[in-house]
Amino acid sequence: MNNKLLQAFKTKIQEGPVFGAFSKASDPGIIEVMGHGGFDFVIIDLEHGPNTIETVQNLIRAAEISGILPLIRVPEDNDEMIGKSLDVGAYGVQVPQITDPDTVNRVIKTARFYPEGARGLCRYVRAGGYSSMDKNDYFREANESIIVIQLEGKAALDNLDEILEVEGFDIVFVGPYDLSQSLGVPGEIEHPTVISTIRKIVAACLAKGISVGTFTDTPKQAAMWTDQGIKYIANAVDMGIFYNAVSELVSELKSGGE
Repeated sequence: MNNKLLQAFKTKIQEGPVFGAFSKASDPGIIEVMGHGGFDFVIIDLEHGPNTIETVQNLIRAAEISGILPLIRVPEDNDEMIGKSLDVGAYGVQVPQITDPDTVNRVIKTARFYPEGARGLCRYVRAGGYSSMDKNDYFREANESIIVIQLEGKAALDNLDEILEVEGFDIVFVGPYDLSQSLGVPGEIEHPTVISTIRKIVAACLAKGISVGTFTDTPKQAAMWTDQGIKYIANAVDMGIFYNAVSELVSELKSGGE
């Protein structure tokens, strides 16, 4: 782990906002382009998409080369997936479908070494420089990785106050699409009910000094939420960004550049 990259990101998010995107591609070149293009972070998505824990190491290397912070969204609250994601060098994990404080505590325990947690100890992994790092330095620096808890359903809303009382995570991420489904308006992430619910979550987090993130489809949506105090914006997905760029280019080509 490049501790300077991690600390620089933590400074940027305190000043806020930071911008990134989800990645479903398996080509490290895509991650490098995202970094060179100026994104602050990338969320390598193991919940939706073709990547596996075996394919992400080169994606993380590409992120480090281009100066973009690589996080991994694991498919679920799973000890093995969280531990392996951090072992291969992710600078943090984003865990979906958080529903209650017990789940948050379990995630923290899995993602942190003693005394903050009980993550399985092994320094012969990529994150520890394959044992080239001093073990104490590795264990200490590893405990600075980022934990993002993703709230996206009614159960999380019902337990929001108790979830926010837990100490040890870094960012609350509101998943608007799954949230819209749980509120009975699937896919309508700009529905008044969805907007008002997200605003309530943001207000509760900010009152406790907790950084908040969300997903947006457009820069306009991103601007709306940064104005509300959200500092961690995942705007769109690499494949969608590429599709939009290609379709706009093709449209211009067919219209003669007009």
